[in-house]
Amino acid sequence: MNIRDLDYFQVICREQSMTKAAKLLYLSPQGLSRMVQGMEAELHTTLLLRTKQGIQLTESGEALLRHAGEITGAYSNLRQEIRNIENRIRGEIDLLSAYGILRLLTPECILAFREQYPDITFSYREFPDCEVERRFLKKEGTIAFSIAPFREGLYDVVELERFPIKLLVNREHPLSRRESVTIQDLKGERLYIESSEFKIHRLIQEKCQKAGFTPNIVFETSGFSLCHKLCAQNKGVTVTVDFIFQDMKPANTVMVPFSDGDYQWKVCMLTRSGEYISRETALFCRHVQNWMGEITAGRIVR
Repeated sequence: MNIRDLDYFQVICREQSMTKAAKLLYLSPQGLSRMVQGMEAELHTTLLLRTKQGIQLTESGEALLRHAGEITGAYSNLRQEIRNIENRIRGEIDLLSAYGILRLLTPECILAFREQYPDITFSYREFPDCEVERRFLKKEGTIAFSIAPFREGLYDVVELERFPIKLLVNREHPLSRRESVTIQDLKGERLYIESSEFKIHRLIQEKCQKAGFTPNIVFETSGFSLCHKLCAQNKGVTVTVDFIFQDMKPANTVMVPFSDGDYQWKVCMLTRSGEYISRETALFCRHVQNWMGEITAGRIVR
């Protein structure tokens, strides 16, 4: 019995049909049946019963299914951790970035690093904030960009920049004439916002709950762009940050700051606490910090 057998066994149990599982796995039902028979012989038990309704797990089968998920999950984590170790040894950088942060850094930041260090293998992938952290916590990637806050003790965190979160409204909306707003002003408003996989969603949700109401979220998106577009069409309100607004320049909209507390979008660079930092990763971290310094000084324009 091997990892592949356990993977196949889980598919059989999920589909509750040898034929359906075989089709998904591009195998013959006979071949899959022989695999199960081999597992049963090795474990000296019966795992599956064939009934008119489909596959039925025996008590032993249920035990195997329960442990199979743990074993294959641990094996997957092991492979990812070894891949990450090999990346460090070979001097490879695997960057996981939350959506929007590479726009903040500018693509030229990455291009400049590649030109300066052509011998370093560099790759990056983008995900929602929370997915970046889930993957990074599972030892995927050598460095990550995401949005604060983070669980204490997991990462070494370098804050790159922070922006006040502001309300974005159409110029025809009554709130557009206000100098500032509070979270109470969102009560009853049609709110377009990024999904709960993004920290900005969680921050606004928590602020509303503390104020004693549930926000009227009419649509969740996978990025700022659609929120800005819908706001420009005066279909509701959204929240944004300065550099995104300036980059998109949505017509007929204005930003209004919050005046009732701390509304911050904090962009951070992460490495895992206690983990060896390769020369290549250290070079990239230094490059990013220097690049952000040049942007702050006005010598690089977004």
